[in-house]
Amino acid sequence: MLRATLKSLLARKLRLILSGLAVVLGVMFVSGAFVVTDTLSRSFDALFASAYSTTDVGVTAKPKVEVDELEGEQVVSPLPAAAVAQIRGVPGVRSATGLVEADGARVIGSDGKVLTSMGPPRLGIAWTGMDSMTELRAGRGPAAADEIAVNATVAEAAGLKVGDRVGVLTLEPKKEFTLVGIWGYSGDRKSLGGVQEVAFTEPVAQQLMLGETGVYSSVRVLAEQDVPPAALRDRISAALGAGYVTKTGDQLAADNAADLQEGLGFFSNILLGFAGVALFVGIFLILNTFSIIVAQRTRELALMRALGASRRQVIGSVLVEAVVIGLVAAVLGLAAGVGVGALLAYLFSSFAGGLELGTVGVPLAAVVSSFVVGVLVTVVAAVLPAVRASRIAPVAAMQDVATPDRPLTRISVAGGLVTAAGATALGLGLFADMGGATLWTILGGVLVSFIGIALLTPLISRPVVSGLGRLFSWSLPGRLGRLNSGRNPRRTAITAAALMVGIALVTGVTVVMDSAKSSLKAEAATVLKAEIIINGDQNGPRPPTYDPAVLREAAAIPGVRAVAGLWNDQVVINGEKHWVNATDDLTALSASYGASATSGTLKDLRDNEIAVSVPEATTYGWQVGTRVTVQPPRGDPRDYTVAATYAEDALPGDYLLPVAATKGFGITQPTFGLVRLADGVAVSQVLPQVKALLADSPEVSAQDAQAFVDDQAATFDTLITMIQVLLALAILIAVLGVINTLALSVLERTRELGLLRAVGLGRAQTMRMVTVEAVVISVFGALLGVVVGAGLGTAVTRALESDGITELVLPWGRMGTYLVLAALVGVIAAVLPAIRAARLNVLGAIAHE
Repeated sequence: MLRATLKSLLARKLRLILSGLAVVLGVMFVSGAFVVTDTLSRSFDALFASAYSTTDVGVTAKPKVEVDELEGEQVVSPLPAAAVAQIRGVPGVRSATGLVEADGARVIGSDGKVLTSMGPPRLGIAWTGMDSMTELRAGRGPAAADEIAVNATVAEAAGLKVGDRVGVLTLEPKKEFTLVGIWGYSGDRKSLGGVQEVAFTEPVAQQLMLGETGVYSSVRVLAEQDVPPAALRDRISAALGAGYVTKTGDQLAADNAADLQEGLGFFSNILLGFAGVALFVGIFLILNTFSIIVAQRTRELALMRALGASRRQVIGSVLVEAVVIGLVAAVLGLAAGVGVGALLAYLFSSFAGGLELGTVGVPLAAVVSSFVVGVLVTVVAAVLPAVRASRIAPVAAMQDVATPDRPLTRISVAGGLVTAAGATALGLGLFADMGGATLWTILGGVLVSFIGIALLTPLISRPVVSGLGRLFSWSLPGRLGRLNSGRNPRRTAITAAALMVGIALVTGVTVVMDSAKSSLKAEAATVLKAEIIINGDQNGPRPPTYDPAVLREAAAIPGVRAVAGLWNDQVVINGEKHWVNATDDLTALSASYGASATSGTLKDLRDNEIAVSVPEATTYGWQVGTRVTVQPPRGDPRDYTVAATYAEDALPGDYLLPVAATKGFGITQPTFGLVRLADGVAVSQVLPQVKALLADSPEVSAQDAQAFVDDQAATFDTLITMIQVLLALAILIAVLGVINTLALSVLERTRELGLLRAVGLGRAQTMRMVTVEAVVISVFGALLGVVVGAGLGTAVTRALESDGITELVLPWGRMGTYLVLAALVGVIAAVLPAIRAARLNVLGAIAHE
């Protein structure tokens, strides 16, 4: 039986390829996710090991506000010079060097634009001279207050050379320096991992990067020759006491690498999520393939039963075929995944500014997951066809090859029950408080709902497919194609269901995003009263900033009624971390948003006052007059009195502090600004003057309120496009399903096609007949996807109403485009099967059994 199965499998190589291709693509994403994560992890391990190779022990002050890697940049807590001197006195210390190093030094290139970074930090450091890792490429180190040096990455990207005057943005507004040196790193490296570095003299670096002189961001300690770093770490920690973090160089390298693992893990989970979608769609393809194969092998399997094969042997025969296909697909998918992982790692390194990649490796997790997923998915998809094959009676060996379609009662009842279960889980996840299980409840509800709808699809396929087919029934090939697409509801339904999943996910996301975009515009039109907005596009871990003097100068422009600036940071309030805003003019800010206080008065805040949104005040039991303690990223904690409360979303954020509080912020310049004009003053009259004030703040610009809202809304279109690209794999697999179904159907109907050709159906007509069948199936799947996706998107949108998505928008244009593209997909999918059908030898086809 095993030999017969393997011979049957090898005799149908095309069937083997088409069956396994879907699994290959899914496994490719799974293994690729592990490969890229492993490659980047080892690359960052090597990077940080190199960066801390000249450090035996590192000392930093404990941060006032702990910031997670995905939340933003950790604000450095300054370490006093006295601590450096104390460390030098610890037995076993060979040298202790105070370092100044903080993110936020943004170089203005020769083109007048700020040098951007989408990953690596832009560090401002104090020049400490050369060591074993660094080497001057040109010039010298800075010696005067108006001199800087940059690493080779900055010099190349900004188009700079020694002697140039260079503008740099830091904690303070733009300052100009003379470039006196360019340095690189050993191994002909321009930087470490694409990090942009600007070196100042020590006092200048301290003032511009840490906000005060006489302090350091960390201390680099070298140990005496016979002193182990761990022992020296413990001595320094005991000498300094609480308030400091002391680690060995190896610990610092490991910790920094570990911090990046969270971001890499998030990236890997995205790839695995889309791989899961691809494999889920692939199950439909494999299920359909094996169902068709079993139908075509009815006489063969019945003959085996007649010769003594048991039901168990027949099931084993089909499952062995599935295992072989799964193993082959796993091997090919793993190989493709290694290539994709290497490509993604290369793109990531290029995007990140030149990370030096380690060798591409294949972790054990990639191998194991590839084979487990590949074989498991294929076998699970083949179980039902295998059981169906075991029920073939021996007497079927004397009957036609095709098997009659079974009643749809059982599958329809099962589909109804599964759909109800999925809808219930989805409803609980969206509308009930499920705690930490909310996300998994929603995902499980979506998955089960898709399965239930797929089971119900055969029930509706015949009438819907018949209705769609009438669009093409104006010719004989069209009528034949319509009848063929509806002759086997199960087969048509499974093929269409694969396409439905991809289209439904894209449609659902589009509904949610378009609804969010429309809600944003509607809310902005109602709430935002300012006519001019000052802001910039964030293209790095730090938001763009501008000189606060712009606010005063803009307020003096004729026709300007009020101007308000906004600062933003994370602080600790009464022991809990929160995002807060600060403003220099709460009265102007309230006028710009049309907000009013629910208690107290929204007037300019005193240095010891805070305004809080009603939900936050209610949560913590605060009211006007309550005192709260705020710990900023820099400086000491301070008590503030609640001066006013305001309705949720009436003003930006849940907390508003006075501008004096920004002295303790990590970013001490405003990131946002609003300009309110006097009645009757045209925006075109004032906007150019505000833009002129921002000439020395190239990270930001001014625009009218409508343009600002449109720019914010465009972000949703970008997200939709990204999701469409990622889900294209699932749709590609669905297209393969249509090709597979048609190819096997053509093989199954060989004799029928021969008879049609014999009675006068031409080759072109045969091709049109197959094409109509493909188009009808594809459009049916897309129609299902659009309807299901619109329903899911509507449910999610309604569930998010309390989060600000108040308007439901159904993207009719996009949904229509999906249907048109589905028809095009059908045409493309029909090409090879149609050519095969048209080239059949008429006499040979008639004689085919």
